[in-house]
Formats: sequence, structure tokens, C-alpha cells
Amino acid sequence: MHVKKGDKVIVLAGKDKGASGTIVRALPKKNLVVVEGVNRVKRHQRARRSNQKGQILEKAMPIHVSNVKKA
Repeated sequence: MHVKKGDKVIVLAGKDKGASGTIVRALPKKNLVVVEGVNRVKRHQRARRSNQKGQILEKAMPIHVSNVKKA
């Protein structure tokens, strides 16, 4: 992989094309990286207990390493 955790990168393809951020996590076996503030998706979470409410969490998902370059 040409990038590692902590590198500043620019996204080259996908819905966040042109966005930049730092790599939070690298998954070299799968050729994926998680970039801070990029590729955010909403995930619904059920209520764990009866007195607790469900919620919608925003989570950063990994993108393929070929879609980023060092800034």
C-alpha cells in the first residue's frame, strides 16, 4: 500500500471525490483505508433496553486504497 495511518490524502473517485482528510485506519490485507470525514453512512441502532431509545449513528466506512492519493 502506498499510504499509511496518519497520512493526509485526497479522494480521487466516488461520492466524496475531491475531499481530503487523514487516514484513521488502514486495512492492508483488504486494500482499504478509513479516511476521517469521508464516506460517512448512517446506521440505525435498535434500543438495547426497554427504557432506551433507538438512534441513528453516522459511521465512517472504508474506501479502496486505489481511490486515494497522498496530498
